[in-house]
Amino acid sequence: MTGKRKLQIAVDLSMTVLLPVLMAYQLVGEAAHEWLGIIMGLLFAGHHLLNRHWHKSLFKGKYTALRGLGTAIDILLCAVMLALMISGLLLSKYIFHLPDSAGLSAARTAHLLASYWGFVLMPVHLGLHGGMVLALVKRAVKKEYTSSKSRLMRYAVSVLLCGYGIYAFIKRQLGAYMLLRSTFVFFDFSEPLALFLLDYAAIMTLIACLSHYIAKLLSRKKS
Repeated sequence: MTGKRKLQIAVDLSMTVLLPVLMAYQLVGEAAHEWLGIIMGLLFAGHHLLNRHWHKSLFKGKYTALRGLGTAIDILLCAVMLALMISGLLLSKYIFHLPDSAGLSAARTAHLLASYWGFVLMPVHLGLHGGMVLALVKRAVKKEYTSSKSRLMRYAVSVLLCGYGIYAFIKRQLGAYMLLRSTFVFFDFSEPLALFLLDYAAIMTLIACLSHYIAKLLSRKKS
């Protein structure tokens, strides 16, 4: 594995770990949330720099259903991340200290909307590229990965996490926030941070698994 590939994996893994922590902004504190948001923005820029060939190939080659879906998701995710950065900059209280403006209410709404859509789109992006992730895992663990016992265990863990992810998605009311049916995010400050992160990690797993199998289905149709 090349040094560039290792760096790409490190950046993508860091973004994946940071995502549920950013969603817990009231539990980790607003100052920490702003710093983590800056780190996420830098990682996002680094991700695109390391994958700049994607930008160069946008208007080249044939678009299959899978490539079209992946490209649409990637463009939406870019737009959402830019909205998060701009609205986060306007709302900053601890790092940038920008003066209050008449657009703060709109910035809060945009930040809320972009946060939850970004939280969903990022694991969709991950799931659509899940084949590459699985290939790396197979290469790392070799025969142990392909054994029937290991395969059964992976499926069992995936089913349990996805089932819990459905429960957590409903419990955390993500649909209401994504559709702006509620503009106030409820946080239970007596709740352990670990439980919050577990719920959001399960939701990410659910979305990534669904998008991964959609990608497999589209690949088979292409074949």
